[in-house]
Amino acid sequence: MSAGAGQYSEALSAAARHAQEWLASLPDRHVGPRASVQELGDVFGGPLPRKGMPAADVVDYLALHADPGLMAIPSGRFFGWVMGGTLPAAMAADWLVSAWDQNSGMRHATPAIAAIEESAGHWLLQLLHLPGDADVGFVTGATMANFTAMAAARWRLMVDAGWNLDRDGLAGGPRIRCFVGQERHETIDLGLRYLGLGRPAEVPADAQGRLIPAELDRMLSAGSGPALVCLQAGNLHSGAFDPFADAIDVARRHGAWVHVDGAFGLWAAAVPELAHLVGGMELADSWGTDAHKTLNVPYDCGIAVVKDSNALRSAMGLQHTSYLIHDAEGPGDPFEKVPELSRRGRGVPVWAALRALGSDGVAAQVRGLADAASKIGSRLAAVDGIEVLNLVDYTQVSLAFGDDATTRAVTAKVIEDGKVWMSGSRWQGRDVLRVSVSNWSTDTDDVGTAVDAVSSAFAAVRAANS
Repeated sequence: MSAGAGQYSEALSAAARHAQEWLASLPDRHVGPRASVQELGDVFGGPLPRKGMPAADVVDYLALHADPGLMAIPSGRFFGWVMGGTLPAAMAADWLVSAWDQNSGMRHATPAIAAIEESAGHWLLQLLHLPGDADVGFVTGATMANFTAMAAARWRLMVDAGWNLDRDGLAGGPRIRCFVGQERHETIDLGLRYLGLGRPAEVPADAQGRLIPAELDRMLSAGSGPALVCLQAGNLHSGAFDPFADAIDVARRHGAWVHVDGAFGLWAAAVPELAHLVGGMELADSWGTDAHKTLNVPYDCGIAVVKDSNALRSAMGLQHTSYLIHDAEGPGDPFEKVPELSRRGRGVPVWAALRALGSDGVAAQVRGLADAASKIGSRLAAVDGIEVLNLVDYTQVSLAFGDDATTRAVTAKVIEDGKVWMSGSRWQGRDVLRVSVSNWSTDTDDVGTAVDAVSSAFAAVRAANS
């Protein structure tokens, strides 16, 4: 064995040991971190040492000193944001991706990764009932998935309006009118800003945050020119889904491109009894999601799906330089579908998760998340003084405890106690405690712990205020 191989063995063995210890700690661990950035900065900072440290010792140092500053996001008791955990097969596959160290931009250079990712893409289209000829690109997260899909929309809308975007840029060209629901996620606005498309027009939404198609029709009719409509699968607070069939019908009558932000909600399409939530979604032009959320693969892995392959590859691709080896016989290179030339094989853990679960397993996993949210919502709604503000149709629960001050105090108490983690937010003019059920490992015991933690925190705040 070479010296280099020996160093890998020692370092990876140490990493595997510490990873197992970390995972074993999750069922009983205080969910929040127990040290601040400032405290940890003293441990990890200071002048760069002149002499190095053996690789295995570096791993030991990291594991020991990082532990107090880690949040138990992979725990089944983490409900703070829509983050998800990591399935065993996906985590192990991600370790292989790091070991293989493949730059996954070109089919010819890294055929194994290309084949795995292309298969994962086909499986995703089948699973989510999206057009089979759509293009799939693996990006960093939902933000970049939306950005990538909307870049394809921008290219197509400008070209169809007779403007050469590649040659002339945006200046002097026709303005693309952008329409978003009043309660869209702000990363949609961020993507539009990145693309130079400016601030979108807000379409009024109903009490659950669903865009109102008649209002979209009215606003589209008030002007003319290229239009981009962004719909939502899974409201951040209510979990609600825009009425896709009606909204897309309106958009089509006005010649608009329709993009769906389905960061965590796109996966409802995999569950027969939840499919009504996404009815008509397949009629859109593009979709964005994040596999780390509902599918539960490691960070980072967003997925951009675009039906118009030419628009996507024209927006994201480049003229092949002499040093790049183009696979002329294939469907095009991966780098033509994403904003990066160099990247890790993000689609490999997706393939592993899908292969481990199968379509029935994915459906069971998503169904389990929705069922857990429903149980948390119904049990807390039965507690006097606790309001469930949303219809719990999917994986989100928004709670209020009377006035805003009490809600904020309950949120702080829940976080301080550390049995679970839930995030405070503000929705429709009220402070809320938001529960996001996103982790595959959340079980009946975790649901009970969550209900008890919130009920106990509320009782403690009421007692202190009485």
